[in-house]
Amino acid sequence: MASSSRRPEHTAPPEIFYNEKEARKYADSTRMMNIQSDLTERAIELLALPEDTPAYLLDVGCGSGLSGDKITDHGHYWVGVDISQSMLDVAVESQVVGDLMLSDMGQGMPFRAGTFDGCVSISALQWLCNVDKKTHKPGKRMATFFTTLYSCLARGARAVFQLYPENSQQLEFITQQAMKSGFTGGLVIDYPHSSKAKKIYLCLFTGGAPPALPRALGTGQTTEDRSVQYENRRTRTRGGKERKPLKKSKQWILDKKERGRRQGKDVRADSKYTGRRRKGKF
Repeated sequence: MASSSRRPEHTAPPEIFYNEKEARKYADSTRMMNIQSDLTERAIELLALPEDTPAYLLDVGCGSGLSGDKITDHGHYWVGVDISQSMLDVAVESQVVGDLMLSDMGQGMPFRAGTFDGCVSISALQWLCNVDKKTHKPGKRMATFFTTLYSCLARGARAVFQLYPENSQQLEFITQQAMKSGFTGGLVIDYPHSSKAKKIYLCLFTGGAPPALPRALGTGQTTEDRSVQYENRRTRTRGGKERKPLKKSKQWILDKKERGRRQGKDVRADSKYTGRRRKGKF
């Protein structure tokens, strides 16, 4: 097991750790793209959104927009918030379809009540447990975040956080803070007996009686059975989907620009240089 000192959140505050170099690493790493895509795919499944109805989602810790791209692929609209300007700069350069905001989640979500139909967050929530400044109090920052998040979600909406807690005490602390802020729900742990494949998701609900949590992956069913048991209906699965263009290929870029045009975004015109790698770019 890796030493806790090697955890990113122990290296530097997020706005410093995710500098221009680290942001570029995310943007250029196929491995990182695939991991982020898989985690976001699972988070969206756990949201159990209505079929064929676009939703308006909040992406907390959106980074360079990799999770936002997956949200867009599912036909949803989104707003991303992140504390790293460098990561947001890469997202802008990549021409992500969603709207972006520079914001510290520990200072709360600055949106009107009931704005969003749901929330996803990939690998960000554990950073709130850090004390990066003298004024940082993890309990207060966590409470501010969850309280304001609850407010900006529509009643009956869900929020799914994929996170990497440092230990069981930290995970319990995060969960308790969410419940104190009005949420109900709990943990879904995929592949709990695998040190490599194990993934933890905190699934939160607003308003009404909470539905039963879905069955985690790797706990008896086959890997093809990715059903989410919030409601009596089938959610999206990977099987049977048309193969999508390779990430950052010319066709992928053209498809992304076309989605932006349909949504009224200001998109650069296509040219013979679209999709070509410029000199000096790696």
